[in-house]
Amino acid sequence: MAEAEEEQLAHADVLELFQAALARLVQDPLLCDLPPQVTPEEIGSQVALEYGQAMTVRVCKADGESMPVVVVQNASVLDLKKALRRHVQLRQARCGGVQHLSWKYIWRTYHLTFAGEKLADDRKKLRE
Repeated sequence: MAEAEEEQLAHADVLELFQAALARLVQDPLLCDLPPQVTPEEIGSQVALEYGQAMTVRVCKADGESMPVVVVQNASVLDLKKALRRHVQLRQARCGGVQHLSWKYIWRTYHLTFAGEKLADDRKKLRE
C-alpha cells in the first residue's frame, strides 16, 4: 500500500513539474498565443507553424463562428477532419461543454466546403 502511495506522489510531483515547465515554455514570445492549459500537441503545432511545416485553416461554421485549425502542409481532407475534431474536443473540455459528440453523425449531416465545392474525398490534399 505504501508503495502505491509513493508512486502516486511521484506521479503528482512529475505532473506538477511538467505543468510548471509548460507554463515557462508558453511565456516564450513564439508560443504566447497558446492557452494556459496547453497540451504538448498544441505546442508542436505552434512550432510547426513557425517553421512553415504547418498551416492554419479557418473553418467557418454556418452560425459565423470561425475556428482556426492547424494542419501539416500536405494535409488531406481527412487530416483536416481529425484536426477539427481535436480542436473541438479540447475547446469543449476547457469550456465545460458537451463531452461527447457523434462525429459519424456530424460528417453525415454537415460537409466541409471550399469556394462552394464540397470536400467529399477524404484522400484529396487540401493544397490541390
